[in-house]
Amino acid sequence: MDVYSIGTGDMNRRSFLKSTVGVATSLAASSYLRAQGANDAIRVAFIGMGSKVKIGGMGRNDMKGCRGVPGVRIAALCDVDSANLGYAVEECGKHNEKPETFADYRRLLERKDIDAVWVTTPNHWHALVCIHAAQAGKHVFVQKPVCHNLFEGRRMVQAARKYNRVMYSATLTRSMAGFREAARFALDGNLGKPLYIHAVRYGARTSIGKVDAPTPIPKTIDYDLWCGPAPVKPLMRQNLHYDWHWDWDYGNGELGNWGIHLLDGAREVAGKGMPRSVLSVGGRFGYTDDGVTPNTQITIFNYDPLPIIYEMRALPSGKSRWKDGGWGQQDMDTFHGQAYTTCVQCEGGYTVGNKAFDKADKLVQAFTPALKSPRAAFFDAVRGAESMPYYDIAEAHVSTSLVHLGNISHRLGQAVPPDQIRERVAFNADFQNAWERMAVHLDANGVDVRKTPPTLGPFLQFDPAAERFTGAFADEANRYLGRDYRKGFEVPDRV
Repeated sequence: MDVYSIGTGDMNRRSFLKSTVGVATSLAASSYLRAQGANDAIRVAFIGMGSKVKIGGMGRNDMKGCRGVPGVRIAALCDVDSANLGYAVEECGKHNEKPETFADYRRLLERKDIDAVWVTTPNHWHALVCIHAAQAGKHVFVQKPVCHNLFEGRRMVQAARKYNRVMYSATLTRSMAGFREAARFALDGNLGKPLYIHAVRYGARTSIGKVDAPTPIPKTIDYDLWCGPAPVKPLMRQNLHYDWHWDWDYGNGELGNWGIHLLDGAREVAGKGMPRSVLSVGGRFGYTDDGVTPNTQITIFNYDPLPIIYEMRALPSGKSRWKDGGWGQQDMDTFHGQAYTTCVQCEGGYTVGNKAFDKADKLVQAFTPALKSPRAAFFDAVRGAESMPYYDIAEAHVSTSLVHLGNISHRLGQAVPPDQIRERVAFNADFQNAWERMAVHLDANGVDVRKTPPTLGPFLQFDPAAERFTGAFADEANRYLGRDYRKGFEVPDRV
């Protein structure tokens, strides 16, 4: 396939986003090129159906949602696990649908009558599937986080532009009723001077277990194809499906799983691009299992004038809430009464979801949404309607960069005594207060941070225009911006 380079290192962030938005808008008129005409059904294929492990089945959930959009036909399904494919086929049968099935998405993309693909694979496959789909002339909707590393996100933007394809993604916050309207109300000064943006996800996450020897690979899975761009290694966890989130080779931890929903909204309402610096403190506490990513973490992204602080907790409010090593969402801490929210904190009040409150917690105003749903926006754009940059891959790439930067700070970190952490985070009073709350939370769960100190990452400087780290630790941090790919599964340097 013909490839060429689209350089962006010499462009500033603002000019690049402006140019990509313009292209996204201009491609809409010519995006739906099928000879059958704009009134015919859009034929969509789903790649990655999801399992029945834990909360698996994201592909089937998205298929259900798309089924309710007028003028959309489910034409094909793909999954490397024949069991997952079988669950999806069974569901389609209940709706008198007979989609063609594939184990290898590359064979699916050869079908000329597929207009769009919906990508719900594990994270390490997102970029390559999306790039190949664009090259095959398909429009793409990809689940969050859109890429496994920052290098991949840039290549996805380039592929969408070069091949003139609609490539969308969305998060819960971007789809949340009235969230951005409430946030904008606060940022405009209606609650006094805005101070910072605070996002939290206190979500129950118990141990994934620990194995002493490799777990047999289910016979229903083409494991080599499942691994794809990532290393093929023994399965050292109980479940192949879903728990890949907590393995750096395939997933992006809780920042990529839930954090992206909140960080995306926080970054978007602030109207900012990539952050200029980042710092993470956290670790995996409360149990010993085969997961390697943090289950408790605070990350600060420095934007001028409003930093973004993200808190994540997987343990309950205290040890008393543990029930045979397990707990549920009802056992979690809350922030402003919510376990999952993005708030704009101001001198005279704050926002939570679609509501604005004063300092006395009195409701000031509630807001209604002003946006089209992401599914409707995607299929409208495929048909040739005006594109919505709000859901465009360029925006998703920028938001996902926060996931990668926060994880990189953590991965380069070291276990540090709590007194030293307190000193290192003192540059921001709100971040320091978040750390003190985290220490109290861990103590309530029987975790002595003096004996089991958290990992404090380095304070990393970042150049948004070049999409590279600078300053101290730059060499080490820049190694995490991409990855080594297996032969035959390389994300190309040029698309």
